[in-house]
Amino acid sequence: MLKVFSPAKINCFLYVTEKRDDGYHDLASLMTCLELYDEIEIKETLNEKIEVFCDHPDVPEDESNIAFKAASLFYKKLNSGKARRGNRRNSGVLIKIKKRIPVGAGLGGGSSNAASVLMALNSLNENVFPKSQLMDIALLLGADVPFFIFGSPAFARGVGEKLEKCSALLPYYILLCYPGVSASTGKVFKNIDIKLTEKRKLDIHIRLNNWLDIWNKSKSIDVAKYIHNDLENAACKLYSDILHTKEEMEFVLSKKVCMTGSGSSLFAFFVDYGKAKKAYSLLLERWDESLKEVFLTSFKI
Repeated sequence: MLKVFSPAKINCFLYVTEKRDDGYHDLASLMTCLELYDEIEIKETLNEKIEVFCDHPDVPEDESNIAFKAASLFYKKLNSGKARRGNRRNSGVLIKIKKRIPVGAGLGGGSSNAASVLMALNSLNENVFPKSQLMDIALLLGADVPFFIFGSPAFARGVGEKLEKCSALLPYYILLCYPGVSASTGKVFKNIDIKLTEKRKLDIHIRLNNWLDIWNKSKSIDVAKYIHNDLENAACKLYSDILHTKEEMEFVLSKKVCMTGSGSSLFAFFVDYGKAKKAYSLLLERWDESLKEVFLTSFKI
């Protein structure tokens, strides 16, 4: 049995830069993993079956589970020809997921689980796929999945698959809140109210170039200056709980609060651990009887 820890992520900033002909959107985003994890146990078996079990009621345990899809795709690629080692016939696998990352929260929990399964199975099979090839396999499962194999904070472009390493981030304590409602990525993107006019495209271009210029010249980047999410307005209009939670957090914390991914989770940055801990305790007490979940975490650098 191999035990792995599957991290959450946040988008420190996220800009929608273009709508593509295929209906998807090109993005520019800074992503980093957090010290907030799901726990996954993986064991290859002899029954030629892929089995997934999860302790969260909203996570499916059949072939629709992305961890199941990851295992299935891994064995398909492993047995496809060149990757196969000798005449070895691959066995099935048992996957047990203990969820701590909220589901449908914009924290990449499912994508992270899929990436963790791919890396674990690769390790159990003598690292038959190099990292670059494993990332190619991961992309077939979703745009965010390769990031969790990449292994570093990254500037992401395209639909999120074009990654550039960014390791020079100033450390922060992150107060994270899941507002008790899951957001649909498809619905949020369908309802974005951003008109990509030439003026807006120029504004995005200037902001990103300014960030890239600082990134290239600086030994460390204060990401708190750049937090932004183009999807936030659409998500707040679709899900009033996100808007109300954001407004309440900003009122209580007297800090800028930003949504991550397509929602629904919200975050604020703290330099001082004592202040972060006090704010965390305050929100825990305030929302004790609600469906909201609060986490105090930090960047996984």
